[in-house]
Amino acid sequence: MKLTVFSHKCCWSSAAARSGYATNGGFPFQIKALSELFEATRVVVPCIGSSRHPGEVPLIGHNLTVVPLTVPLGTGARRKLALPFWLLRNGTTLLREALQAQAVHAVIPGDIGTFGMLLAWGLRKPLLVRHCGNWLVQRTAAEHFWRWFMERSAGGRNIMLATGGGSSPPSRLNERVHWVFSTSLTAEELAACASVRDAPTDGGPQLITVSRQIREKGTEIAIRSLSLLVDQYPRVRLHVVGDGPDLVDLRRVAAELGLERQVIFHGQVGHDEVLRLLRSADIFCLPTSASEGFPKAVLEALACGLPVITTRVSVLPHLLATGCGVLLDQASPEALARAVRVCLEEPSRYRAMSERAVSTAREHSIEGWRETIGGFVCRAWAPLTVHE
Repeated sequence: MKLTVFSHKCCWSSAAARSGYATNGGFPFQIKALSELFEATRVVVPCIGSSRHPGEVPLIGHNLTVVPLTVPLGTGARRKLALPFWLLRNGTTLLREALQAQAVHAVIPGDIGTFGMLLAWGLRKPLLVRHCGNWLVQRTAAEHFWRWFMERSAGGRNIMLATGGGSSPPSRLNERVHWVFSTSLTAEELAACASVRDAPTDGGPQLITVSRQIREKGTEIAIRSLSLLVDQYPRVRLHVVGDGPDLVDLRRVAAELGLERQVIFHGQVGHDEVLRLLRSADIFCLPTSASEGFPKAVLEALACGLPVITTRVSVLPHLLATGCGVLLDQASPEALARAVRVCLEEPSRYRAMSERAVSTAREHSIEGWRETIGGFVCRAWAPLTVHE
């Protein structure tokens, strides 16, 4: 069976990739793993011209072809207003790929994934929808629509997967909507990263946060928490990894607080460098209020044996249920500083958290992710052969 993927993930031309394209984040790792389930895979995504981005990853896989679309203009309301004009330019390609597809995988939230989902549904194609946002919270009309569509369409040849996890199924209305975790780590990487740690004793704990730098991710909270920790831990440092529109403001906050030496901004770095920075840190902090799906950076931190301090958002309470970190009831500098002290004050507690972190991460390899999706596909569509 051949698969066609529709996603809004922006890619760019790259001579280093067999497909001719590269991108960043967890998307290329997941597409490569997914392609191993199928005879061939076509990835329909917006693409820009040749460019070099920090941390780029080749978009490759088993018999994988990239079908480029133009990039929708603007963000938010401007993007929505421009979509009709974008469709005039790209609609023929979308329709052609949906008509020729043997099966469709739509990645949502996202407008291009939504178009692919609706085209596949209308053409009665076997459909796999993967909801990668916060399934538990719907704030916009689009978020309500995605959940409504998935709950009413799941079953038969329609596979509906909500990214997350928990003791309760994702939907009370339709038991054929299933949880699926998210990851970008191979079993080999998980084994290489696994390191049970002892609490630092030199007064210099290394805190780290990895995310797109927007206000909702809580990096400013982490920076402000240092002012409450520096007297007790004079060599404390916070490593900020990732780029984003609020990075300039975060640098300004650090300067205003006199914490330029305590906050190290690494910017956007590659997958291997993220793992290296995590391995050299002591505690991972993500005091997020964003509508998270399954933050892969949290899983990467757990894989490296880091206790995680985060909030009760989406799947995060489920991930930390084994006791591998601290869940904040309130995202504030005071609460984060208290949680850091909780992690560090008792060495036995810190080591137990580290052990549980490694154990939790082992359950989330990308091979396991592929096999989970492959099981749903085999039951709904046809037996598959893994092509590694």
